[in-house]
Amino acid sequence: MPGQAGHMNQMLISDGKYLRPSKETRVLAILDSLAKESELSQFELGRRLNLSGAMINQYLNSLAADRLVEFLPVNGKSFRYVLTPDGDATRRRMFSDYSSETIRLYSTIKSFIQDRLRVLRERGLRRLVLFGASETCEVVLSALRESEFTVVALLDNDDSKHGHNFHGHVVAHPMILESLVCDAVVVTSFGKQDEIHEQLKPLCASRGIHIMRF
Repeated sequence: MPGQAGHMNQMLISDGKYLRPSKETRVLAILDSLAKESELSQFELGRRLNLSGAMINQYLNSLAADRLVEFLPVNGKSFRYVLTPDGDATRRRMFSDYSSETIRLYSTIKSFIQDRLRVLRERGLRRLVLFGASETCEVVLSALRESEFTVVALLDNDDSKHGHNFHGHVVAHPMILESLVCDAVVVTSFGKQDEIHEQLKPLCASRGIHIMRF
């Protein structure tokens, strides 16, 4: 399925500052893409994975030499790139390894968040407003499960998110914070922490609401 493949490629080929794709990550992304769409051209494969045509050609030739991918001619000018049984087995093994590493990273981040939330618990700040319906917020909500904290509301500046359900919480406009009864606002957007903190400072200072950043 193209949509599913696109989501996988987005996870595997990241332009992040700290988690840059390795050779193994790129090989997995290529194998996964071809497992879903063997008719992909080298150009389209390179476009989706943000790799040059020369690099895609090099990877495909290497995979063919390792008997992981087979080139099947479509006409005199183009090929289909089909995973061999060994290629599919390699894809599944690599994805299992990739998933294990990702889960370990997720667990590390979750533990870090739980440590930060412990400060609020020790101060008796139990009624929380989360600000930022983001991937970070997903991890925070997971860390809050089966805890003594109460999520009073989930806020976001993005109008397109307002009124939508986000993991069991309806996203609201920040202006409702003026009428909420809460002990602390947790900024759940790693990328916009400073911006949101500055936005919250005047109101939270006037009402004695603690702001927590990660």
